[in-house]
Amino acid sequence: QVQLVESGGGLVQAVGSLRLSCAASRSIFKINTMGWYRQAPGKQRELVATSTRGGNTNYADSVKGRFTISRDNAKNTVYLQMNSLKPEDTAVYYCNAPSGVTEKGFVYDLWGQGTQVTVSS
Repeated sequence: QVQLVESGGGLVQAVGSLRLSCAASRSIFKINTMGWYRQAPGKQRELVATSTRGGNTNYADSVKGRFTISRDNAKNTVYLQMNSLKPEDTAVYYCNAPSGVTEKGFVYDLWGQGTQVTVSS
């Protein structure tokens, strides 16, 4: 089965921290770019951060200096360390991989099921 599985969401007070994880299923043995998006109630899904396999990263301006994306390429896992959380960070966070390689070929536009992050003031 080809999938991304997130974990690590929850409820935290403002200025607290959370760490999200996203692991690709074993059937996906190589992924270049992995990233995190989020969607708050009534808003469009937005980019949070991305990381290439080589370690090039990109962040939304709203999270720069507070969030850190990292990868474990051997495990096809991506992490999002979120510090100094604000109530406006409250959203469902989704893991994404634009493409991946399986033994049957390429797969595209992979999304996790989402994990809720709630930051209380």
